Amino acid sequence: MFDGSWSWELIVCDNNSTDRTAEIARAAGARMVFEPHNQISRARNRGAAAASGEWLLFVDADSNPSPGLFGDLRAAIESGECLAGGCTVAPVGSPVFRVAIRAWNALSRVTRWAAGSFIFCERSAFSELQGFSEELYASEELELFRRLKRFARARGKKIFILHRHPLLTSDRKLRLYGWGELLGFLGRFLLHPHRSLRSASACRPWYDGKR
Repeated sequence: MFDGSWSWELIVCDNNSTDRTAEIARAAGARMVFEPHNQISRARNRGAAAASGEWLLFVDADSNPSPGLFGDLRAAIESGECLAGGCTVAPVGSPVFRVAIRAWNALSRVTRWAAGSFIFCERSAFSELQGFSEELYASEELELFRRLKRFARARGKKIFILHRHPLLTSDRKLRLYGWGELLGFLGRFLLHPHRSLRSASACRPWYDGKR
């Protein structure tokens, strides 16, 4: 956990929300920033630009990190070996979804790719790499970690994927869209990866107003 020996700040980026996001966040003591362009990478970069700390942690609004996960995050930072990282995801939801999440967790630990729902990074590295690519409307976290892994190797640092306390995150995309539409997006991505990730309309599960 983060005790009095650490200082921290909570920043929430409102990316054109239509609910009570700003009101609830301010009531919880968060500092609000606003990003007018609907794009995940821009929203994350806008929040990072407002932060003043030496480390950045990005958490999706539909995710619930536990005290144990925060404790593992602190230990990784204090090890002195870590440049950036993420964590595994709790396999909740339908049986098929749980199998898919377990497969992702295994891939994440082997490749050192972090799920976008929980990403931490040394601020100096994030700034030098110019953050998330604003050319991408999806998979921007994987592209960032491709650069971070190379950056870490050059500096004798490591990418950590925490796994003792998996992140609880929503399976709402599966419930909202179903496997058919999500697999359709995957198929379009495999056929036309460059075009698919650079268009909000092509990344419908993230930008059609249900996200």
